[in-house]
Amino acid sequence: MATQLQDNFLEDVAAGNVVVATDTFKMMLMTSSYTPNKAHLKRNSVTNEVTGTGYTAGGATCTVTIAKDTTNHRTSISISNTSWSTATITARYAMVYKSRGGASSADELVGLLDFGADIVSTGGTFQVSQTTPFYINH
Repeated sequence: MATQLQDNFLEDVAAGNVVVATDTFKMMLMTSSYTPNKAHLKRNSVTNEVTGTGYTAGGATCTVTIAKDTTNHRTSISISNTSWSTATITARYAMVYKSRGGASSADELVGLLDFGADIVSTGGTFQVSQTTPFYINH
């Protein structure tokens, strides 16, 4: 699974717009028709969200964790496993964002997970497990 940190994420953290320790984050799923773009800033830029049984628009709550690695001189950003039970959906991408609970134009994007191919769930659990964290080298 490939990961892509959005261009604005570090700026949003530095400006205090995103506080990883206390903010609410969500993961939304998109079809293969979505075109990833690191320059997308807000959730309203993300198109082609999946629809189907067991999936609610806007996605599901997840946890974002930041850890410092002084041995390799980098910081890792990890996303908790996120799942949708009894889901009948097809997804290629997952986008993590800060959920402000209102307009999608206010929700800051964190990063994109690319599954590498469509993943299909038919009446089962659709689970996203981030196997490769986002890394920021110091």
